[in-house]
Amino acid sequence: MMDSTSRMEWSRRQFVMGAGGLAAAATFGLPRAMAKRPGRRPRIALLATEVRRLSHAQHFIDRFLEGYGWQGRHHRPDVDLVSLYVEQFPDGDLTRDRVRRHGVKLYPTISESLTLGGSSLAVDGVVIIGEHGLYARNARAQTLYPRYRYFQEMVKVFESSGRAVPVFNDKHLSTDWAECVTMVGASRRLNFPFLAGSSLPVTWRFPALELPWGVPLSESVCVCYGGVDSYDFHGLETAQCMSERRAGGEAGIKSVQALEGEAVWGLLQQREATRQLFWSALSRSFTSRGRDGFTFSEPTLELARRHCERPVAYVYEHRDGFRTTMFLMSGLLNDFVYAGRREDTGETYSCQMYLPMPMSLATLADFFSPLVHHIEDMIHSGRTAYPIERTLLTSGMTLFAVESLYRGGIQLETPAMNVAYQAPRESAFWRA
Repeated sequence: MMDSTSRMEWSRRQFVMGAGGLAAAATFGLPRAMAKRPGRRPRIALLATEVRRLSHAQHFIDRFLEGYGWQGRHHRPDVDLVSLYVEQFPDGDLTRDRVRRHGVKLYPTISESLTLGGSSLAVDGVVIIGEHGLYARNARAQTLYPRYRYFQEMVKVFESSGRAVPVFNDKHLSTDWAECVTMVGASRRLNFPFLAGSSLPVTWRFPALELPWGVPLSESVCVCYGGVDSYDFHGLETAQCMSERRAGGEAGIKSVQALEGEAVWGLLQQREATRQLFWSALSRSFTSRGRDGFTFSEPTLELARRHCERPVAYVYEHRDGFRTTMFLMSGLLNDFVYAGRREDTGETYSCQMYLPMPMSLATLADFFSPLVHHIEDMIHSGRTAYPIERTLLTSGMTLFAVESLYRGGIQLETPAMNVAYQAPRESAFWRA
């Protein structure tokens, strides 16, 4: 087995030799791989690790089958979920209930779910939800969800059938950079629209901020909560969907360094510009106020220290000189907030990406609705709302930061992350 250094070097070579064209050819909205058949609603297959209450798969499946609130009405997607592949069936499994109530068919293999038990691809879209379930962890405490394995089995069906259809992949692509690159490369090679990522770029924003396209930004900060190789990806998506709109577009990542504990507080003390963005982002939080018995506590590093015992920060230097810093501050807040600085005027932009966690059956994570909306639109239009390069980059930003953390917080040069792309002019967040 290759050690981490060898694996990253191999990934760099593979990117340069096999997928380097992604940077030059980065676009969004690829041509439709399969024309919509007249007189029939599009059919989709969903591949999931497990389906239980409040799992990601449940949120997607129920919206496709039952509909969801959208722009002041109950919307039923104009697609039919016709097949499921589910790998694990824990206590409280909901798969068979959905099969019984809605007539969707459960298949024993990914191939059969895509061919509907036949010999060739028989659906018009594929949704991969490789999140939750009991899976092994590697030495870096990353859960090895089978997203890449699902994707590769799907690609085999596309290849044997001689055609491909639009695909959505929930959250980051893989815990291995070479696999991430391979997935995006396959979408290019087989010419199918590929949408991926988390809810953060498409959920509500408070305020409903859309950065000017081509704005001259110098730095972005995200402050959020949660764990490593889980909610850190959400935080990076929060920052990236904003900073990618800067002048010149995204240029890729030059280096990454993960910090924890005292090193995080030291960073905030030493870098005034980053510290000011940190406070600007926190001012948008719904949950970081009311500490120590006061309605509004003045923000200080001492206060932050008292409420966040184990801070983590990821610092990224982009290839164009731009900087991104993501702070995991569990205990200090329970939401995702962003701030960015305009280079020419010093103006600060800030907002919250609203991600209300479901606490009961009455609050079923409505932020999944815009993702389902974008999937439906992709299947009908053959275009993605944002480029897959964003998710390729945030996947790499996550896994290389985890690598830095595992190796004691050293700074890692990341030549493999030469992922340049241009963001669409209109953001894809939910303006309801």
